[in-house]
Amino acid sequence: MQKIEVHKTGLVFGSLLGLFHLAWSLLVAVGWAQGLIDFIIKLHMIEPMFTISDFNLATAGTLVVVTAIIGYIFGSIIALLCNKIMRRE
Repeated sequence: MQKIEVHKTGLVFGSLLGLFHLAWSLLVAVGWAQGLIDFIIKLHMIEPMFTISDFNLATAGTLVVVTAIIGYIFGSIIALLCNKIMRRE
């Protein structure tokens, strides 16, 4: 089996997590996040208990960057583990 590229896999995971949180930040910015989170929480049969704060560009940027970095790290770890496991077979 072909080796998985660690850097590319990290970039894919990082991009996905970063984009997901960018979308969340946009929902907060336009004022739709509270309704969405209330809906999702109610689907889990839990009474809503979270209040979405006002949008803050610095906080949103930090959220996107930090989650992208975490995604990159986890993607890289997954690729390294897959390569190690596949080498044994």
